[in-house]
Amino acid sequence: MHILKITTKWVLYILPLFALINNSLAQETSVTGANYISTAVPFLSVVPDSRAGAMGNSGVATSPDHNSMFWNAAKYSFTKSEAGISASYTPWLREVIDDMSISYLSGYYSLDKNQTIAASFRYFSLGEIFFQERAEDIALKKNPYELSFDVAYSRKLGKDFSGAIAFRYIFSDISQGGYNNVSKSASAFAADLSVYHRKEYGSSHNPSVWSWGVNISNIGSKISYSDDSEKEFIPTNLRLGSAYKHQIDQNNSITVSLDMNKLLVPSSSGRSLEDTDDIQTSNKNDKSVMTGIFNSFTDASGGMSEEFKEITWSLGFEYWYHNQFAIRTGYFYENEDKGNRKFYTAGVGAKLSMFDIDFSYLIPSSQNNPLQNTLRVSISANLDLKSDRR
Repeated sequence: MHILKITTKWVLYILPLFALINNSLAQETSVTGANYISTAVPFLSVVPDSRAGAMGNSGVATSPDHNSMFWNAAKYSFTKSEAGISASYTPWLREVIDDMSISYLSGYYSLDKNQTIAASFRYFSLGEIFFQERAEDIALKKNPYELSFDVAYSRKLGKDFSGAIAFRYIFSDISQGGYNNVSKSASAFAADLSVYHRKEYGSSHNPSVWSWGVNISNIGSKISYSDDSEKEFIPTNLRLGSAYKHQIDQNNSITVSLDMNKLLVPSSSGRSLEDTDDIQTSNKNDKSVMTGIFNSFTDASGGMSEEFKEITWSLGFEYWYHNQFAIRTGYFYENEDKGNRKFYTAGVGAKLSMFDIDFSYLIPSSQNNPLQNTLRVSISANLDLKSDRR
């Protein structure tokens, strides 16, 4: 639990701080103090599942699985089972707060060999927080949370190509009214657009699959926590990636994946990591959503070199034995001036009859990292296997 001693007028300023705790964009202090990009509801950017979490946070072009909604809903068109469901749980930032967590539920159903529908639900709990205006006041216990609900439609557009559109409802109740009910909850709507391509090569005994994918996520309305506060951008995001899978023999296969990721919000939305005495909102929120998306490629003060710094990179590796046991590892890189997240990941997976179970573990490259010891667990089930549908 966390006790906050705040004055009523600062409740609205506390809200972005909770968002920053939620977000892993600023978990390590930049060595230069340069601006990093911040958004509202950054929990939407946190990886929810164990497989991708073990592969360095890469997943836009890997083989389809139950959690493709977060990475690339277009992959659902190539799932081999008729339907599936998955549940994931992540104790979040346990090195800082002991009762924060992210829960994720996703599922899909194949209408036919070309069309698939999917849905997911994400719940982010910030644990118990006690608001206290003055030392003599009784602390009020709150349970702030954020959530999102998604639905998607995926369709094959060719033998090796598919596309998808997803719609998302976002709800945030970070302050729960603060100490004197000064603020209120906030909500927003967003959409994802994604494509996926896969191509098989080689013999039927030792096939190779090369795939690539693109996902533009969280294209949607801005969000505000009160009638008189400025609306902030949600984390609109561009993710590009490629993956290569090779079947070594009947019992062994390997996959290598590489993702690049960039927030499509104005670079001026950043806050200086050295500014701790005052919280100021820049004029970046004056821009429209579409203007912010296009300007995100050109508005960095350092030119193209600064824009390149805003890209994060994810490298992943997956090994399967007999299609029953998997070992995974990966590496995630973010520039020092944009958050400085750098960490290794590892994990395992196993198929148990109709169930899959996956674990992942995060290993930071520096000491005293709030992300260290992050453990994710996912349990998935294929509800009905009908090979004639695929």
